[in-house]
Amino acid sequence: MPRYFFDTEIGGQTLKDESGVPLRDADAAWERAQALAASLLATQAGDARLLAAVIAVRDAEGEIVLEFPVSEAIRHDGH
Repeated sequence: MPRYFFDTEIGGQTLKDESGVPLRDADAAWERAQALAASLLATQAGDARLLAAVIAVRDAEGEIVLEFPVSEAIRHDGH
């Protein structure tokens, strides 16, 4: 199973994921990035920098396979 690494780019800094997570494919990595972004928004709601933050997902070779803007995890369901 491929391993994906979830780096958080926020305020000009990158917080590197050194351990990664084995996932079945890039679709599962996208779902994980979405969940991580939602978790960041829930736990760090007062940090306005999150609206410009990005979760960059790398594969085991270090190539970025996707970038997920944290702001995309904001729910527009009226809550």
